[in-house]
Amino acid sequence: MEETFPVRQWRVPASLPAAKVAGAVLLISLGLLFADGDPVRLALAGLVSAALLGWAARDLVAPVRLAVDAAGLTVVHGFASRRELPWATIEAISVDRRPRLGLATEILEIDAGQALHLFGRYDLGDSPGDVARVLHTARTAAGA
Repeated sequence: MEETFPVRQWRVPASLPAAKVAGAVLLISLGLLFADGDPVRLALAGLVSAALLGWAARDLVAPVRLAVDAAGLTVVHGFASRRELPWATIEAISVDRRPRLGLATEILEIDAGQALHLFGRYDLGDSPGDVARVLHTARTAAGA
């Protein structure tokens, strides 16, 4: 009997795109309120708001940033496309931990030879260290 391998996905938390949209609306509102007719201030508020809305759109179009199955990993690539990485192409899975501004940050690094894929807590909706442990377990279970 063939054992099925569970597919696991990590995605952007649902609250994150909502916060980005709220930030864009707040920036436009503040720009209109405090610009006093200054076109540079209005343009700056509009530009930053548009960037936030684009960033939120990516979270809505491609919320799943990383998935694992028996064949390997699927990672988000570019704005919203996906790239499949067979286990044989993955050279290393590691977590980079660094102290910044009094806080420790973690970044999941997936080295696929010619490409390095980086994921933070807000990309995964989970701790990068926990995700790395799941990926190592999955890789071992797949015999890679």
